[in-house]
Amino acid sequence: MNWFFDVFAEAFHKILSADALLLEIVSLTLQVSLTALVISVILALPTAAFLATRNGPLTQAWIVMLNALMGLPPVLVGLLVYMLLSHRGPLGFLQWLFTPSAMIVAQTILIFPIVCALFQQHFRLKYQQLHELFYSLQISPAKRMQTVIIESRFELLSATVTGLGRGLAEVGAVMLVGGNILHHTRTITTTIALETSKGEIALAVSLGIILLFIALTLNAALFFLHQRYQPKVIY
Repeated sequence: MNWFFDVFAEAFHKILSADALLLEIVSLTLQVSLTALVISVILALPTAAFLATRNGPLTQAWIVMLNALMGLPPVLVGLLVYMLLSHRGPLGFLQWLFTPSAMIVAQTILIFPIVCALFQQHFRLKYQQLHELFYSLQISPAKRMQTVIIESRFELLSATVTGLGRGLAEVGAVMLVGGNILHHTRTITTTIALETSKGEIALAVSLGIILLFIALTLNAALFFLHQRYQPKVIY
């Protein structure tokens, strides 16, 4: 029991003393995940808007595929990206393997289907709710989509946070394509896995606490934004 509390005491000491290695790992993790998230959102917004405003078998097929890709096995994504970026692969000339760029590619592939599928669902629902208003006012398609995006802003923010959580929690794919190299491609989750296997539990616990803190902070901020700015319904 003493060992259990000693580990947590050492973990909190590392956090409060701003351990250099700890800060380096957290910084790289946030850089990789946030970059992948921004790329995913930029790609997902027009794709989701296009799918949400159209019907037909082909559109439905794309939506089904997007929903299926939300459950992509991370290790499979890591393997495919590894093959693409290896020196024998079609993108080997980029020399991205075992760099943060490769990790961003892998995380983008994992995050994009999640945010795109969720965006599409929210856009379609809001578009259906406002369809008669759009028709009566003869609003242009571009203005319609602008209105739908504005009206769906809280749902989009929630979907974005979900995507970020997916990126921050990733282990398998980033370990395969990043190599978990110290001072270069080591993230929070890959460090937790490595340090635990080595028996260096304190560093793993400190990173786990930081990861939990990030998740709680994001969700708390989202909740309070929703409470403050979402229109109140009076019964």
